[in-house]
Amino acid sequence: MDAVNIPDFDNLPKVGNMPQGCAWGIFDKDGEKDKLGTLNLLVPSVVKEALKEARDGVSISLNWPLNAMPLPLPGRVPTTHKQMTLCESGISEGTGWDDEIHFNTQMSSQWDSLVHWQHQPSGLAYNGIAVTKEALSAATTAANSMPTLDHWHAAGGIVARGVLIDWKAFAEKRAKAEGKTGEDAVCHPLDGHRITVQELEAVAKDQGVEFRHGDVLIVRTGLTEVLGAPRPEDFAKLQNIKISGVHGVLESAKWLWNKHFSAVAGDAWAFEALRPLKEDGSIGSATDLFLHPWLLSMFGMPIGELWDLKALSEHCKASGRYSFLLTSVPLNIPGLIGSPPNALAIF
Repeated sequence: MDAVNIPDFDNLPKVGNMPQGCAWGIFDKDGEKDKLGTLNLLVPSVVKEALKEARDGVSISLNWPLNAMPLPLPGRVPTTHKQMTLCESGISEGTGWDDEIHFNTQMSSQWDSLVHWQHQPSGLAYNGIAVTKEALSAATTAANSMPTLDHWHAAGGIVARGVLIDWKAFAEKRAKAEGKTGEDAVCHPLDGHRITVQELEAVAKDQGVEFRHGDVLIVRTGLTEVLGAPRPEDFAKLQNIKISGVHGVLESAKWLWNKHFSAVAGDAWAFEALRPLKEDGSIGSATDLFLHPWLLSMFGMPIGELWDLKALSEHCKASGRYSFLLTSVPLNIPGLIGSPPNALAIF
């Protein structure tokens, strides 16, 4: 199917017993299962338009330090960085240094690949692929049939128009306009606000942003700024697991697909608000994540999490520009499930 003229959510072809809106098969070519998902939207004409955003000679890193996470997470090892002289490692008697880094790819800024979280009822990843440890252990990307991040390299990584939706700045400006002061005027990312489609569009309108086919949507809540210098009261809030993000409901999923974003990202823990809600509106658990299965598994839309957006926010406010050239390339190793984004916003 033509990647420029893909159907909207309600018009996507029905896929077996999957819910309406499942996009499996949309990007398949020549009888081969697609492994890139919505990155297929980054056709040359879209990339050429994105390149026009880089005109001021300003580049901003969107990568939180690998060791910035201030608290342990069960099941995920903390980052360790070991430096050694070349003499200590037995490589050379000359003067020089090597280093080794051991980290879990979910502990700092990252891309989630399309195998990170499956459609839970079927257990299938994007494009109906059954993920196995054996398949993920392929020796080369050419032999890797899983839709993991290493396949991005053959596509040239991400070169796209990025758009910042600065929810934190918008909400605080609105609070001050309403006469709120002090802590009452602060939009705290650990208050668990669920950002609706209407609010995303309100921020875009306020910023003068119009979305385009193939954009990468980036949403700022301020989370990595709080985690980077947490106060005692922040640690107390963390115990409640109420983390702001995009509202995990079908309306949000439809909107994200129908805007034809090539990817989404943010500084939140999961892009979507935590904890997730169950269908009856009650608080759910991790297995009730809503946008993760829709975006990763059914759309093939990568999710970026825990990005560092403070400097980007400041520049966007100062320049009045909230769109930019975004480049991102993950690590290059077969079967890569998550990776630092190595992302730059270029103005």
